[in-house]
Amino acid sequence: MEAALNVSYPSVDKKPIAEAFGRAAKTYDRHAAFQRDVGERLLGKMPKDLSGKVVLDLGCGTGYFSQALTERGAEVISFDLSSQMLDAAKQRCANKVVCYLQGDAESLPLCDNSVDYVFSSLALQWCSDFSVPLREIRRVVKKGGQAFVSTLLEGSLIELKQAWAKIDAYQHVNQFTPINQIKIALAQSECDSHQLDLPEITVWYPSAFALMRDLKGIGATHVNGRSQGLTSRRALLGVEREYQAFRNHQGLLPATYQVCLGVIHL
Repeated sequence: MEAALNVSYPSVDKKPIAEAFGRAAKTYDRHAAFQRDVGERLLGKMPKDLSGKVVLDLGCGTGYFSQALTERGAEVISFDLSSQMLDAAKQRCANKVVCYLQGDAESLPLCDNSVDYVFSSLALQWCSDFSVPLREIRRVVKKGGQAFVSTLLEGSLIELKQAWAKIDAYQHVNQFTPINQIKIALAQSECDSHQLDLPEITVWYPSAFALMRDLKGIGATHVNGRSQGLTSRRALLGVEREYQAFRNHQGLLPATYQVCLGVIHL
């Protein structure tokens, strides 16, 4: 078992990720229906009354769920990798939030045992080693607190990946973590008490272009290992053509996501 836990992960340069999300701060809300769906499912696992509880919204984006948490009475700390996303969160939440912090989930600028709950929806998949932010979450959450975390798993956006594979040999879709690696990371970070729900969520689009517009609109455009340079119009048309193999009887194209919703007892 020890050998199985010694997993090596390539490091991820967070600067281009932050820049991609920063560029999308003004368009994010228009393209984030799937992200809101997942966040609402995760929020549904939290206590309805959070009065007097300190909640870290880890990867807060434009502050949609920071606002929802304040409406439940929480004292919210909004945290994000992107300063532009935090600016958008400030416009949404203003002084309802206790403070806004910019930084990396792998190194939280918070004291040990300083928050009651962590809420983190679709943010931690940008970390190469899931156990690192989990250790940080475990460190900052008070004993008896909980973390509510969602992330994407291997198999997400499989249709887009297969369509691109027919066009060229480059990587155009990020590699998502297999569920067994999530479980290993939970063990490595000593987050032993947890429940995981693993829904498959399908979002339907009129075209592959519409899906790619949503991905660009939320800032999920940085792909590790992708070749440099702009993608040609011809290549995009080729993806649209290949994606048609997945069209359903209503004329819609699926984007399938494998989601992990986790409740971690700390």
